[in-house]
Amino acid sequence: MSETKIFEASPEAKGKAKQLRLFAILAWVLAMAGQVFAILKLISDETLVWLIVAIVIILILAITGSTLWKKANKLDPASEKNKTKFFIQNQLGAIMGVLAFLPLVILILTNKNISGKTKGIAGSIAAVAMVAAGITGVDFNPSSIEKYTEEINQQTEAAQQMSIDSDNVYWSTAGNKYHAFQDCYHIKDKVLSNGSIKESWEQKGISELCKTCQKKAMAASSSSMKEIESAVETQ
Repeated sequence: MSETKIFEASPEAKGKAKQLRLFAILAWVLAMAGQVFAILKLISDETLVWLIVAIVIILILAITGSTLWKKANKLDPASEKNKTKFFIQNQLGAIMGVLAFLPLVILILTNKNISGKTKGIAGSIAAVAMVAAGITGVDFNPSSIEKYTEEINQQTEAAQQMSIDSDNVYWSTAGNKYHAFQDCYHIKDKVLSNGSIKESWEQKGISELCKTCQKKAMAASSSSMKEIESAVETQ
């Protein structure tokens, strides 16, 4: 039985994840600032158009933050052992998406100084934007150290069954698949990294074997089995 390989994000992946999270937080801060500005300056009949523009900008910022945050979690996932931290880290985008609009929606709907028409239009648009930001921020299939560990070991075992050296695979800096053969035409003349399947996950988040390499490995494995069977039969 092969040794169990525990996933651990590389320093490079952690550094990139940290950068993505900082940009996500910046986007959320700007979204919150936009909401405060809209509350203080734009809730009136005369500024309805600008209020709608502000809502759209806030939505873009909220979705941008959530997208960046989820990308960071793919590179540097949380552990499922701490349920609270795991939930907050993976669903923070949904939480921030709702918070970017909830106070604005409440204040629009409860404001006594605007007409019913303005209240209906602005309130409806803000409510739809809040739902959109919340749903977009939800991670329906969150990554975790445990999930990555399980998938890494499954792929390592599958590679070994095809006689692929799971500790000696290749991937390009811009690619999203790892390769069993350095001469694969998909990575010809590209800058390559070399290491184990586990390292391809940790460094680049690569989790899939190249289909061309898979077919080549399966054909080579099948040919080897036939040679062994033929040798046994002739004995």
